[in-house]
Amino acid sequence: MAPAAAEGAEEAGAAVRLPEVREPAPPEAISSVPAWARHLKDTDDIEEAALDDPNWADAVLFGTPTRFGNVPSQLKAFIDTTGSRWQAGALADKAVSAFTATGTAHGGRESTILALSNTFYHWGGISVPPGCTDPVRSQQGNPYATSHVSGAGGPTEAVLQTARHQARRVTQTAAAPKAGHAP
Repeated sequence: MAPAAAEGAEEAGAAVRLPEVREPAPPEAISSVPAWARHLKDTDDIEEAALDDPNWADAVLFGTPTRFGNVPSQLKAFIDTTGSRWQAGALADKAVSAFTATGTAHGGRESTILALSNTFYHWGGISVPPGCTDPVRSQQGNPYATSHVSGAGGPTEAVLQTARHQARRVTQTAAAPKAGHAP
């Protein structure tokens, strides 16, 4: 979904970075879950997220898996490092949003997005959900964020279209005040 979201943001005029947070789990834990090991192998060439990435951006769109109905520890650890940026007000007024995937239909997609939204509120970010602004979204059943059940296979074209729409919406919301428009 992240490449589709990047496409949507670029279509709306954004310069996009697509980093991934560091994986601190030990190799034996990773190798015990074949899909996890495959993911790390398939993404080992992706740039690692840096503390300055949220500062650089006018908009931040987090893609995250769901772990027990919540944000995984890897992303939470990265977010926890942004405390000094938050205290300095550097993360305020950024358009922020998220998307997620779970292994099962009722794996906590909505609760993960809502939990991540707590961070956005503390940052003083401008939360930009897709809402009901795209007809395809209604097929996905979730106004909070683009989400996908990964246990059922790869994302459908409808899910990817929804991710593109959400990212365009976030980009347009971030650009509106700079252009002298209300978001």
